[in-house]
This record gives sequence, structure tokens and C-alpha cells, in this order.
Amino acid sequence: MLYTASIGAEEPSRIGFIVSKAVGNAVTRNLVKRRLREAGALSLHTHGTGLAVVVRALPAAATASWEQLLSDYNAALAVTTKRLGGSGPRNASTEHNGTTTEGTPRA
Repeated sequence: MLYTASIGAEEPSRIGFIVSKAVGNAVTRNLVKRRLREAGALSLHTHGTGLAVVVRALPAAATASWEQLLSDYNAALAVTTKRLGGSGPRNASTEHNGTTTEGTPRA
């Protein structure tokens, strides 16, 4: 589940995560958090200012692949920003800031 609210147009976007024990044990929850953090970081390239986002991980996130989690995150973000009346990406950039698709730094 993803919730989005508008904040000041010039304020940097903020992203928060809720990953409860229902998702799994500590190792699983931390993996889900790391993946969601990376998905959020990638979304900041297009939504750099003006949004407050809260992501609540559901238990299915524990078994989702990185590609599926990223796809679901991006789809939910697109729907919620459209509902806010978002007119498209802000601070657009296609760089991945030197990270792999899993979010780990490149050597």
C-alpha cells in the first residue's frame, strides 16, 4: 500500500516505510525495507520535490522479486500522484546514481 500527500512545491520529497512483523522475520523485513528504500530512491529522480510518500509493506512483499516489488511500487506511485493531480515527473533524471538494480553500490 502506498499513500501520497502534497507538501510544499519547493520542499524535498520524503519517503517513509512501514514493515510490520506480519511481513516475516527480521532478516526478511530488512530485505524488504532495503528494496523499498532503493525503489524510493529511484523515484526521487522523477519526484524530487513536493511529495510525502508512505509505503506500507504487505506480507506478499516478502516473496516478491525485486522486479515485481519495483513494478508494484512504481504503479502505486503513479496512481497516487495522478490522484493528487500531478502533472508529471519533477527533477527528471534517468541516472541510477551508481547502483545496481538491487541498489547495491557498483564496484
